[in-house]
Amino acid sequence: MASQDQARGRGQVVLGVDSSTQSTKVLAVDVDSGEVLARGQAPHTVSGGAGRESDPEEWWRALLDALGQLGPYAGQAAAVSVGGQQHGLVVLDAAGRPLRPALLWNDVRSAPQAAALVERYGAQWWAERFGSVPGASFTVTKWEWLRANEPQVAAAAAGVRLPHDFLTERLSGVAVTDRGDASGTGWWASQTGEYDETLLGEVGLDPKLLPAVLAPGRQAGTVRERLPLRAGALVAAGTGDNAAAALGLGLTPGRAVLSLGTSGTVYAVSRQRPADPSGTVAGFAAADGGWLPLACTLNCTLAVDKVAALLGRDREQVEPGGSVAFLPFLDGERTPNLPYASGLLTGLRHETTAGQVLQGAYDGAVWALLRALDEVLAVDGTQSAEPLLLIGGGARGTAWRETVLRLSGRPVQIPAAGELVALGAAVQAAALLTGESPTTVAARWATSDGPRYDAVPRDEEALTRLAAALPLAGA
Repeated sequence: MASQDQARGRGQVVLGVDSSTQSTKVLAVDVDSGEVLARGQAPHTVSGGAGRESDPEEWWRALLDALGQLGPYAGQAAAVSVGGQQHGLVVLDAAGRPLRPALLWNDVRSAPQAAALVERYGAQWWAERFGSVPGASFTVTKWEWLRANEPQVAAAAAGVRLPHDFLTERLSGVAVTDRGDASGTGWWASQTGEYDETLLGEVGLDPKLLPAVLAPGRQAGTVRERLPLRAGALVAAGTGDNAAAALGLGLTPGRAVLSLGTSGTVYAVSRQRPADPSGTVAGFAAADGGWLPLACTLNCTLAVDKVAALLGRDREQVEPGGSVAFLPFLDGERTPNLPYASGLLTGLRHETTAGQVLQGAYDGAVWALLRALDEVLAVDGTQSAEPLLLIGGGARGTAWRETVLRLSGRPVQIPAAGELVALGAAVQAAALLTGESPTTVAARWATSDGPRYDAVPRDEEALTRLAAALPLAGA
């Protein structure tokens, strides 16, 4: 009988991969303690033309480069998992080579195709069947764009993959995906847990071109020969980036995450399947078998930094008080759905200071996220008493943290662990290796541990000003 140490994989190493838009990162992690033993990173190139594209072969070269930075740990690893940017469209020939650069999640050229798909079937139909109303980020809209604009490429396709699928297949030789990433395609029906062959027929995509969707905890395969990894090491199913981060944090139902990056994201694990016809809440599946309702705003840290630059101030040079309401919708906004909006500043007075205007930009960005968070948590209707988890680059900023505390009225915790997508992939790999649940692994690794901040009374006056300004933003 295996000892407890053997069952936990004591002394063994797993690898977690984060293949994001800009780079590939790899963590080598001790299975028992969760200690990060080594890191590797290599950049990607993203086109800056009419769309946003990357060559998938560059992702593969970046992964090999990053693995080479791990020293002996790459060859020692007993299991590996890939977390990747969601939604991207990878089209392959019969030999598994890309027929063209991948269309990335933030390539919005398929907005007309997204609008046409929603109009054809109705938002309620999409929400009930697929859990989400597709926007231009969703893979099905990119496939429709490809059919309309490059029909010869679509006709030549021998395989269609998501970014993480492409790398998993290169590692293992097996064409698989998982429900977490598949739920962002627009052709995997969360209602049935299967590809929707009726819709695939409508958009001219043969289901045989798609990877198999593995159940949570299933193995994709083993590492192929002649790679800088131990041949025969386990390859997990992998998942999308948000689902991987949720695994990395060991999320349990009702505990919410607020991520402060270039864009802002809020999500929580849910027992109930999301189905929001308004499109505010994306009804993603969680990698552990549950659900991951998620909402995203376009304007977060980058928008606030732009305001700080315009005012000639450091991003932390905020001042309390004042009467301004600032909605920093500098790039339009996704949540609320105001794609043609611009920034809106009201309530200026002679005594208003530059620091108060900057604080107003923070308030507007956080307020939009908190409104979306209310809808995310409403999917289950219950909330955890544990603190709101604050992650992303902005989580390290004092002004961001204090704004979240003041406008949410909730306690906040900032996990000390970094690289949560790669760490979540490592959690999945460790769970595959040991047979434990991902939540058990994350709890043992104490991935969500970090400084906690007590709740403060909500700033109802600021919230009221912002709510009153919103109707003007779409005018």
